[in-house]
Amino acid sequence: MRITVFRRLMAEEFGPGRAQVLARDHVLSGLGGRTVDQALTAGIPAKDVWREVCDAFDVPRERR
Repeated sequence: MRITVFRRLMAEEFGPGRAQVLARDHVLSGLGGRTVDQALTAGIPAKDVWREVCDAFDVPRERR
């Protein structure tokens, strides 16, 4: 998954503003205690980051 696709999915799921705040500020234990932005910068694949976000925020399966 490309990061642009990841960002689009985040914006669609949470709204553009909230998606940016979540990516910047919300620490996810499944990402090793990193935020979304930190995980992507560290080279964790966007698909894996998206899965962690979906798990953390109970995104329904049909939108994963």
